[in-house]
Amino acid sequence: MNTLLVIVGPTAVGKTAVAIEVARRTGGEIICADSRTIYRGMNIGTAKPTPEQRCEVPHHLLDVASPDDVFTVARYRELAEAAIADIHARGRLPLLVGGTGLYVRAVVDGLSIPRTPPDWELRARLEEEERRGGAGTLHARLRRVDPDAAARIHPRNLRRIIRALEVHAATGQPISRLQQRHAPAYRVLLVGLTVDRARLYARIADRVPGQLAAGLVEEVRVLLARGYPRDGPAMEGLGYKEMIGYLDGQYDYETAVRVLVRNTRRYAKRQWAWFRRDSRVHWIDVGDDLPAVVAGKICAMMEAKLLQTSG
Repeated sequence: MNTLLVIVGPTAVGKTAVAIEVARRTGGEIICADSRTIYRGMNIGTAKPTPEQRCEVPHHLLDVASPDDVFTVARYRELAEAAIADIHARGRLPLLVGGTGLYVRAVVDGLSIPRTPPDWELRARLEEEERRGGAGTLHARLRRVDPDAAARIHPRNLRRIIRALEVHAATGQPISRLQQRHAPAYRVLLVGLTVDRARLYARIADRVPGQLAAGLVEEVRVLLARGYPRDGPAMEGLGYKEMIGYLDGQYDYETAVRVLVRNTRRYAKRQWAWFRRDSRVHWIDVGDDLPAVVAGKICAMMEAKLLQTSG
């Protein structure tokens, strides 16, 4: 049976470098599981692999959508499964790598995602309801109609809360019931990279100045000049919403940097919480190890697991 290697973990833990090293050793190809790197023109804020890294190892599902596209989880799963099948057909190892938990779950658990089209009027009404009622208003409504979905969705993740309410309004059924599972036709090994919180926060603090030096503010300015909506899903990502606030004069540059570092830390905590709930994940504490060392541990883990399943 074919194998899918999945590498997850919080932002800034070093997934990209480790995955590239594993791919080099195994003849693998990387499928990106990130809800922001799918967008064209959004390179610095999403910390996409560099052109050199993409030349070294094939990457899939980068730059597959415009920043104003409606890109659904169902669409992601469809593209990811096609990429996995193609890589397997060529006798190579697919590596699903990223920190967007719902994307990973859609593939690993074979989620059947409802294809309900967006209802923009309903979304606007729900957003207004949240503004008037205060934070948590829509999450409380979701708990009443779909407690299982509410238990999985963070109360501050307004986009997913609205989507769940939208699906319920259109179908009359909870999204948690519609998201049925179909086991994939390949073995899955889930590996999580982690590091102690102080080290991760230091890496985040180091990454943000690097992104700004690389031209993050100008990248955001160009996207806005092209007419991409400020409140669209793509522009709500880390780095973009904070710099939009700065460019719109809501706060000064130093505040924008401080808010970005804070929001990135909060996002990393949510990623940790998501993946920690999955008992299938085999965790590796990367510490200060070089990517090659961590990759060696993953390759050894793969060999051991394959021996277990074939023995």
